[in-house]
Amino acid sequence: MKDNRTFTMIKPDAVANGHTGAILDQIIKGGFKIIAMKYIALTDQKAGQFYEVHKERPFYGELVDFMSSGPIVAAILEKQNAVEDFRKLIGATDPAKAEKGTIRNLFAQSIGANAIHGSDSAENAKIEGDFFFSALERF
Repeated sequence: MKDNRTFTMIKPDAVANGHTGAILDQIIKGGFKIIAMKYIALTDQKAGQFYEVHKERPFYGELVDFMSSGPIVAAILEKQNAVEDFRKLIGATDPAKAEKGTIRNLFAQSIGANAIHGSDSAENAKIEGDFFFSALERF
């Protein structure tokens, strides 16, 4: 099932607003199995390393500051068609454009504070999951 895994982070805004449990409930009700999960605070350095792919973009510094502003919940999820199904579950990056009932429609505040991250490909899901979890932390 390794090709049917995706990675997610519940972002600092959603954690601070007390939405962690409700978001995890949506994920589980969406048919995803949690393979690994941790509650962690990213340092500026770790957030910068994770988002290094965006280093040349104008929003990089703001993104790093935001992602290191409070704790996050990182998780590896498993389900058939995991990446695509999870992207549907979380909705559009802009919560104003997110379909009704999606996680971002329900819990995001703005494009920047959009509650949750979801991998955009199976390859990136593996890279992102490996960033946060060792083999011993996966079940």
